[in-house]
Amino acid sequence: MSTYLVGDIQGCLDDLRQLLDTASFDPQHDQLWLTGDLVARGPLSLETLRFVKGLGKQATTVLGNHDLHLLAVAQGIAKNKPKDKLQPILDAPDRDELLNWLRQQPLLAEHPEFPFVMTHAGVPACWNLQQAREQAREVENVLQGEDYLWLLENMYGNGPDAWSADLQGIERYRFTINAFTRMRFCYPDGRLDMACKLSPENTSDNQLVPWFTLKRPEMNKKMIFGHWAALMGYEDDHAIGLDTGCVWGNSMTLLRWEDGARFEQACPVHA
Repeated sequence: MSTYLVGDIQGCLDDLRQLLDTASFDPQHDQLWLTGDLVARGPLSLETLRFVKGLGKQATTVLGNHDLHLLAVAQGIAKNKPKDKLQPILDAPDRDELLNWLRQQPLLAEHPEFPFVMTHAGVPACWNLQQAREQAREVENVLQGEDYLWLLENMYGNGPDAWSADLQGIERYRFTINAFTRMRFCYPDGRLDMACKLSPENTSDNQLVPWFTLKRPEMNKKMIFGHWAALMGYEDDHAIGLDTGCVWGNSMTLLRWEDGARFEQACPVHA
């Protein structure tokens, strides 16, 4: 049995299937971990949801910002933008089943055997691993419960940009959602910047630093993330970024955890 980790799919299911074939992925025995953003921008978001859901316990996915946005769009809370290509999901006969399944997925997933945790965007430096677990579970409990519509309606916004244990209610939840699903750059004091989507070498604001460069409590586990396509992949002693911009015509990256082997699939422009 092998454990494979892959960056953002964003509806590019054909590219994912080709990549899995290249790596000889066996859905009966191997595990697939996905960094979230299963949907949006690519041509086959509906089919991607069905595929990942169909893998059952062999697949683990975390929620990305596009996944949360889909849940809000489906409830009429957010606007359905044509560029997101979500209409086939909204029209599907199994839409409720798929959306309910998506709503049950975590913000943070932790492998039971190997030393890694996965989130869509990252883990803010203000939290140790136990705090990250607790904050993820807080939001997941609301999202999976009776008050999920309230959460979806109020999750949008860029503030608060700094963590405090005194945060309560939606401000507490919104910081957690932004940190786990939208974070790229931070200020040196740990405040989140929600505006810049460039690569670190292309940003003109010398105050901004990538979230993974900030000093943090020791986690003893690697942080696996996606979301930041402009990085075109990243790895250091503490973090691995796997989004290499498939939907933008770059590539999709698959990592086999056991031996560190990487597989790349060149992709056409989908967005």
